[in-house]
Amino acid sequence: MIPLENLYYPHKKTFSQNCSSKLLALLGWSIDGQIPNLPKFLVVGAPHTSNWDFLYFFLFTKAVGIDMGFICKDDLFWWPLGIILKKLGGIPVNRRTRTNFVDQIADAFNRSSQLILLITPEGTRRKSAYWKSGFYYIAHKANIPILLGYIDYPNKRLGTGSLFYTSGNIHEDFKIIQKFYAGKTGKFPQNQGPIQLNPTVGPI
Repeated sequence: MIPLENLYYPHKKTFSQNCSSKLLALLGWSIDGQIPNLPKFLVVGAPHTSNWDFLYFFLFTKAVGIDMGFICKDDLFWWPLGIILKKLGGIPVNRRTRTNFVDQIADAFNRSSQLILLITPEGTRRKSAYWKSGFYYIAHKANIPILLGYIDYPNKRLGTGSLFYTSGNIHEDFKIIQKFYAGKTGKFPQNQGPIQLNPTVGPI
């Protein structure tokens, strides 16, 4: 585990931060946890059961003063939507070819001097039997830490928790993830699947 001693919070909050914080407060949401003062890391966003998750996570990142990217299929980047998506932090990914998704995102981290990327391992708002493991392999290949971020609708809390580097033993590291997300509930609990890996996922 990496201690979260430094924050991105500036001593004096910006206008955008104040607006986002106040809007979340008006909506009844509170912020928990800390943001590490690191140039590159991957953020896991879970549970993911609703389109509303994106709005709340977006406001959260603005409230704490970080620019966070997210992955989109490249065919969504048509004009003018592409301009908006890029402004919001969208990173186009080609899923139509055999180009490895993990390699594409790991390369994006390697090419960037600063990149914070949000990934939802459930991969869908519908109930899924397993989490996708791509986020783990991206972090391992790019040698960047994983920050666990959550949204908990019953308690109206948004936040972050453990920050860790992958050990290469995905099954042991996944125990950290399972423990952290235990008890955190999405907007539609019936769409929230178990936090587990596909049995076919093997060691690195």
